[in-house]
Amino acid sequence: MAVLLAAAVAVCHFGRLGHARAVLLAGLRAAVQLAAVSLVIGAVVRHIPLVALFVILMYAVAVRTSGRRLTKGPSWWWASLPIGAGVAPVLALLLAAGLLPPKGISVIPIAGILIGGALTATYLAGRRALDELAQRSGEVEAALSLGLLDRDARLLIARDKAATALVPAIDQTRTVGLVTLPGAFVGMMLGGASPVAAGAVQLFVLIALLAIEATAAFLTLELVARGLIIDR
Repeated sequence: MAVLLAAAVAVCHFGRLGHARAVLLAGLRAAVQLAAVSLVIGAVVRHIPLVALFVILMYAVAVRTSGRRLTKGPSWWWASLPIGAGVAPVLALLLAAGLLPPKGISVIPIAGILIGGALTATYLAGRRALDELAQRSGEVEAALSLGLLDRDARLLIARDKAATALVPAIDQTRTVGLVTLPGAFVGMMLGGASPVAAGAVQLFVLIALLAIEATAAFLTLELVARGLIIDR
């Protein structure tokens, strides 16, 4: 791991990519965080109330991370809406249908995957929408001059760019088993599950991610269009 991290830092440095320090800190931070999280999960995994608190903590961190990437201003907390609205109903449905056993060892990793997907979709959709509106502000003004409402004018300009936030999830789903073997599948296989069981679990995770990320991207775009998330 040390050699690989050093290689990544060296490539960024000598290739003048500008992220050598960030890559180094990210690697060191990941090691510390995973060590701490492993100990915490081991302590809470058998207690459902503690599992619920841990999932809420993951959600809070995702909101903070995604929101602060979108804007440095006070509107960052609006990221809580697309992430929560995307993840909560899907996680509840999986538990109610029995596809996800109500056990900490099952809930924590699946919740983490779903929250992570919502975080990414929220940030990508919001950031791309804000950048597009900033670069094409003249077109927004032109749309307003034609009588469109503020929301409609912003949607007209930003919708297509924001929608590209769904491309990674779509590509991951389309190429699963052909190009990539995602974490849930590999983890279950390493844990002794049959390939069929591992494939079934991975399939519902991928389909759930599509629903969550589509919801998160749609709501984020709506928040930007309404001026609730602004780039300052």
